[in-house]
Amino acid sequence: MQLRLPGFLKNKYFIASVIALVWLAFFENNNLIHQIQMRRELMELRREKAYFLEEIARDSIAVHELKHNPEALERLAREKYLMKKENEVIYIIQEE
Repeated sequence: MQLRLPGFLKNKYFIASVIALVWLAFFENNNLIHQIQMRRELMELRREKAYFLEEIARDSIAVHELKHNPEALERLAREKYLMKKENEVIYIIQEE
């Protein structure tokens, strides 16, 4: 029994196109695998950008509050830097 190939598999243009697509998909510098990896990295960088833009907005609000509200500045100094007024005792309670 003789195996017969379909007509499109005998076509030299079809064979050349398949070879070109395989070459571009796997062996070229900007191959398909590289493009997928770069797209994932781009999405990750966009997520990081959104996160850092939110952080910048939050910090800008905090800086504005510290510049224009002396009570907020005092609260920050007492909580974060353990500053105190004269004749005042501070008790530090650490939670475990």
